[in-house]
Amino acid sequence: MAAMNPFEQQRPIEGISKIIAVSSGKGGVGKSTVAVNLAAALAKKGLKVGLLDADIYGPSLPRMSGTLHQKVEIGDDKKLRPLERFGVKLMSIGYLIDEDLAVVWRGPMLFKAMDQFLRDVAWGELDYLLIDLPPGTGDIQLSIAQKVPLTGAIAVSTPQNVSLTDVKKAVDMWARVQVPVLGVIENMSWFVAPGTTERIQLFPKGQIDSWLSERGFPKLGEVPFNPSVGLGGEAGIPVVESDPTSEEAKAFIAIAGRILES
Repeated sequence: MAAMNPFEQQRPIEGISKIIAVSSGKGGVGKSTVAVNLAAALAKKGLKVGLLDADIYGPSLPRMSGTLHQKVEIGDDKKLRPLERFGVKLMSIGYLIDEDLAVVWRGPMLFKAMDQFLRDVAWGELDYLLIDLPPGTGDIQLSIAQKVPLTGAIAVSTPQNVSLTDVKKAVDMWARVQVPVLGVIENMSWFVAPGTTERIQLFPKGQIDSWLSERGFPKLGEVPFNPSVGLGGEAGIPVVESDPTSEEAKAFIAIAGRILES
């Protein structure tokens, strides 16, 4: 018997032109912050954008988008109606369960949930669907790669080598499932103290630039650290909306432009 191709079940989602996975090899690098701001930045450019929070165990989209405690409705077609904020259509397990409740699911339930979020949501016509993945290289990443043809993946990192090590794992995973890597976003690259112009490295600068150069992967951009970005996430207003002229917002908007060119 011939071996089954794990990608035979891949099917495009009607109405969605491009699907991009936003990933990280480890937690704590600001991946969800990047995903929310990129989605809002793409919408600012006049594109139709959706954002799927695929972190079933730790959904952060409701809080970071200012839609906490809101619930989605089911239409007559039995499809979930995504919420919308900042011109972005939003879907998360956090709209279906209470924020304080743990999701205790095994692999098959995760696969089913991902299929429902991809197929049973009334996304409509979208230029881009961004998928904010959980950290790591596990079940959800593989499930999505098998279910839909991804346009590409983005890896989020911080500057130091401990983060680069995990980026390498994420890149290796995408290579194994035949998904092109569009590039790496370096988050929290530096900090400028108020009243100064000096860039302070919060993390030791590792070999991420040389590694990317050797592998031929682009660095899509560097996002400075600023407490206002984290405060915006807590308040549910991404920095591209709350302070669009800031260096951080400009970085996200420039990265969105590079994604459009890729």
